[in-house]
Parts: sequence; C-alpha cells; structure tokens
Amino acid sequence: MGVSENNEASVTTNPDYDRASELQAFDDTKDGVKGLVDAGVTKIPRIFHHPLDESSKDSASAGSSKELGVPCIDLEGIQDDPTRRKEVVEKVREASETWGFFQVVNHGIPVSVLEEVKNGVLGFYEQDSEVKREFYSRDPTRPLVYNSNFDLYSSPAANWRDTFFCFMAPHPPKPEDLPSVCRDILLEYSKQVMKLGSVLFELLAEALGLDPNHLIDMGCTDGLVALCHCYPACPEPELTFGATKHSDNDFLTVLLQDHIGGLQVLHENKWVDVSPLHGALVINIGDLMQLITNDKFRSVEHRVVANHVGPRVSIASFFSTSLQPSSKLYSPIKNLVSEDNPPKYRETTVYDYVAYSYARGLDGTSPLPHFKI
Repeated sequence: MGVSENNEASVTTNPDYDRASELQAFDDTKDGVKGLVDAGVTKIPRIFHHPLDESSKDSASAGSSKELGVPCIDLEGIQDDPTRRKEVVEKVREASETWGFFQVVNHGIPVSVLEEVKNGVLGFYEQDSEVKREFYSRDPTRPLVYNSNFDLYSSPAANWRDTFFCFMAPHPPKPEDLPSVCRDILLEYSKQVMKLGSVLFELLAEALGLDPNHLIDMGCTDGLVALCHCYPACPEPELTFGATKHSDNDFLTVLLQDHIGGLQVLHENKWVDVSPLHGALVINIGDLMQLITNDKFRSVEHRVVANHVGPRVSIASFFSTSLQPSSKLYSPIKNLVSEDNPPKYRETTVYDYVAYSYARGLDGTSPLPHFKI
C-alpha cells in the first residue's frame, strides 16, 4: 500500500508543488474529501499521496491466513453466571495483552440502534454542502466539529476521510447543537455505549486482578467522545490511506464499522484485516490504558486502507475526557507495579496526553515513549 519511489520523490522535491497552498485551498472549500468525490475527481490531489509504508510489505490480509483473526468474545451470560464471567475475563485478558483488539457480540446494544446510528452518520455526510459547511471548523472546543483531517496541516500526508466529532460525556451537547439528521440517534447510541463501557471496564479490571470498579473509580469512564468518520470511495486507493497507522490516545475505543471493511491491525508485524461482523462492535485498548497498566495491556497500531467502494462510515467512541480541562493525574496503577516491575511512565493528565498527541497528528508513531520515565 503506497506510492512508487518515483512518485514519492516528486511529492517532496517538485519545485512547482506548493503543498501549503494546496492544503489551504482544500480546507477553504469546507467540503472535505466527500466534496472531491461529488465533484467527480478521477485522480486524487497530491496532498493525499502517502510515501511507501515499509510495514505494508508484511501485510497479512484476510484470506491469506484463516487462523489469524482478531478474537471475538461473546458477552452473553456474564452478569448471571460466575463461571461464564470467569471465562470471558480470561479471554479479555488474553486479547488485551496480545492483540490490543477484540470484537464483542451480545453486548446489549440492539442491532436496530447500530443500524440507525450508521444511517444517521451517513445521512449527515449525504446532506447538501451548504448545510454541512455550517459545522465545518478547526476549533476543537465547539459542541460539534466537522472537518477533514484534524491534523491536515501537521501530518506528512492527508488521509482520505472526513470526520465530525462531539463530546458526549461528562457534559452532553445540547440537542440543538447536533445536526438534526442524526441528533436523537447519536444521543441514544452514546448512552448505550456508556452502559457497555461500564461492563467492559469491569471486565478489564478483573482481568488485571483488581476490584471490578477500580478503573471506573479512577475515572476511565468519565468522558466520551464520538468520532463519526466517512471514507468516500477513492479513485486511486493504492496512493493513499483512509487513516494512517496510529494508536488511540484514550483509555478504550468502542468502534462500530459498517459492512465495507478496511480496518487493519498490526499484529506480530503483519497487517491483519478486522473483518466486519454484523451486530458486533470492535473494542481496542488505548494509549492511556497501556500507561496505567504499565504495558500489561497493549495499545496497538492500526490503520484504514482506502477503497474503490464507499462511502464507508464508522463511529469510534473514545473513552476519554480528551481536550476537556481536567487536573486528574494518571500513572501506572500501584497494584500493578513492584520492585521487579517498576513504573514505566511518568504521571500525566488526560488533557496533556491528548494535547501532545493532537499536536503531532497521525505521524505513524506513538506518543507513549514521550511519557516514559
């Protein structure tokens, strides 16, 4: 996945190429990638060309290895059956330590809600440009922010996707601040994700040998950010990415993806497809969870490949207070460190971690080493 070396050279050395102006011109349209596709582009602008990603040579796409797949965990019966719960906790522990990713089924959120929220998000992007432009902004403090590439001006290359995001907790937006096309379902879906989050954080705490409420009491479920992505069909998917290699700067992510696929996880230096499973949700460990577990649970790099088919939509719910002000400090949990396993990270606030991550953009590297002792 990437561009040829000649192409890469032309991206960086062509004297006629004014990248800054092209980025500004694209941003000024306020129409995002969807606007390019709606205008009928057959060649993608150079700002979206990615240099060759070395790690993609080790790609293990779906089908190349039937055994290789992100674990799928059935949550049925965990509240009533202690034996079943123990089995599930063990599966969660294993997946969090080895993959950093797992899918869950029988998670309690009705399929009708999942379908409705996907349709609502797609509905937002299918609206007339004039309607969407009202929400277009680079100010992350607005109740709802819609733009293309939060790191447009700092990343090495732009990704083929548009996003709108809003903080759903601890301070939910006023309904009138949300787009009418997806307002009700976004509020409802986020409420359900918060409930599921409590269940997941209990299982994760038990998997660490802690009291079930330990992570919740620490504030891991205090904040929720809904990131609603649209990956339009791409005329030259081999030249770009839907999302570059990155890890998530939160405690935990609950991802709802549609049937199109494209999400890949880096596992044992191979890219593995996270194949869409109807009614399932994808769960992944975030950087802050790796930090507080002192590297026991792993925040794993993942990416989204661009596709001729689209638009693909996904909703990533980040458990994090993100850029909302907070003075609460996080460091490796005392019960998980010892003389033989000393703390590996210095303490930080969620705000400082996210602000550092945000400023760097999706540059293909993890912010975690910056916080190492």
